Amino acid sequence: MKREAIEAIIADLEAGRAPQLSADDLPAFSEAATEGDAHIGPAALGRIAAGLGAADIPTFERALRAMDEGELAWLGFKVVYDEAAAVRNVDNEVTKKYGDEGSADGRDMVFFCNDAKEIVSSREPSPRDIFQMKDVTRGPSMHNDQFDGLTWASEPLFGKVRVWLLGASDAAVELARLADHVGFHVVAVDYDQAFLNAERFPTAERILLHGGTFDELANMPARPEDYVCVLTRGHMFDPQACIWALENGVHYVGMMGCKGKNDTVRELVLDAGIAEADWERVKRPIGLAFGAKTPAELAIAIVAELIDVRYRERYSAEARERHEASLGR
Repeated sequence: MKREAIEAIIADLEAGRAPQLSADDLPAFSEAATEGDAHIGPAALGRIAAGLGAADIPTFERALRAMDEGELAWLGFKVVYDEAAAVRNVDNEVTKKYGDEGSADGRDMVFFCNDAKEIVSSREPSPRDIFQMKDVTRGPSMHNDQFDGLTWASEPLFGKVRVWLLGASDAAVELARLADHVGFHVVAVDYDQAFLNAERFPTAERILLHGGTFDELANMPARPEDYVCVLTRGHMFDPQACIWALENGVHYVGMMGCKGKNDTVRELVLDAGIAEADWERVKRPIGLAFGAKTPAELAIAIVAELIDVRYRERYSAEARERHEASLGR
């Protein structure tokens, strides 16, 4: 969510006006994201906006502070479609009960929640509400439809991790779709428009190089927090791609290929002046090991690894241990 949108909401509330909530600013309510769900969508935003008031200003102010401080935090939305059911239901006969009351009330609500499970809202939530409000930190909500009468949605207050796919190979095509689906910002790079085009990469940012080589890659800076997947077609530009990633100091770089090819790439990378210690940062072969062979299977292995890298980067060892213990692992 953009800072400007939150600032505009605060200004409207301070002036006593109902803010304008748009699915452009809140993609969780877009038609694409809510297709098939009769209880949430663009139409719900008007009702939620009409219910906001001055008491909600601290929620949005806390969201701004989270953005300024780079917190792992979300704006959450309680969306009620059956008031009586929302308040009445306390048990779905499988999970444990969260107190003797259902939702605290049958009204929509906007709230703030971060990874530390700090919650800011205009009204006091019930224990069952808190359980579901905290779940936005598993994004967007793991138990959004667990109880009757209401559902939940959320928008992250932090940016997506950018993943560079260097090479428009068939594996990259599959990977682009999956990585976008799980919340990465995907950038696909190649020099051949026959391989790098909207049909093959409909959801990715596309950068078409010129000259039939990856030479122009040197003019494009990467950020230290970026991830790089080296997937060049035929592996001819794997050394160049690895050198670029390592010189830019990206957080993660992985390369596809067999040991023999990767040993050759190592020699070429070291000959270019890259230190052995930097070369050892390259994950090779890229992806988790579970027998993946086809482009689609390889994409699953790679995106699973990207998710794991992001998980370990964003959450402390203590937080990960608590999470794994809660799942019985």
